[in-house]
Amino acid sequence: MYSLVIFDWDGTLMNSAERIVSCLTKAAIKTELPVLTPMAYQQIIGLGLREAIRQLYPDIAEKQVEAMRDNYSHYFVLAEETPNPLFPGALHVLEALRTNSIGTAVATGKSRKGLDRVWANTGLGVWFDTSRCADETESKPSPLMLEEILADMQVTPEQALMVGDTSFDLEMAQRIGMDRVGVSYGAHSLEVLADYQPKAIIHHLSDLLPLVLAKPS
Repeated sequence: MYSLVIFDWDGTLMNSAERIVSCLTKAAIKTELPVLTPMAYQQIIGLGLREAIRQLYPDIAEKQVEAMRDNYSHYFVLAEETPNPLFPGALHVLEALRTNSIGTAVATGKSRKGLDRVWANTGLGVWFDTSRCADETESKPSPLMLEEILADMQVTPEQALMVGDTSFDLEMAQRIGMDRVGVSYGAHSLEVLADYQPKAIIHHLSDLLPLVLAKPS
């Protein structure tokens, strides 16, 4: 049994991909940058915002990066007046982990301000022991945010499990020898997730519980 489960946020626990894509599209128009396809925007979900913009628009000037970041944040804060829903089964999973004395954490590409805001709007922060955001450490797929969470919780990589919907989530866990589980309903395809040798790829969050709560043979 694991002693800690670390979740990605957007696309893993919260169904926010459509809103992220919409806000990136609006921000690109406002910043007078080319509007990319929804798929292109979806593929960078999970990165820190600055890193995501740089990947989407590698040739733009720093001033445009700042403008795109500010415009995206503006549209996203407006949209958050109506919170995104959690994926089905998310609260059940968090409750079951708490009941079984398993720690929980979040490793996210959101900013600290953004994560704190969504937790304030939804009350969901009470379910997590610790968290790391992209603007207070290195962005995924660097494993630094995982290493910092492990240090906070005094847990080794072998005692923890990373759950995410993108290659960025699975790669950072793979780089420190941490078990990982992909979810099939998020930003990246099954084929992309499989490249990072996850313990499993699940189609519903509740499918996580047998993997986490299984007793060692």
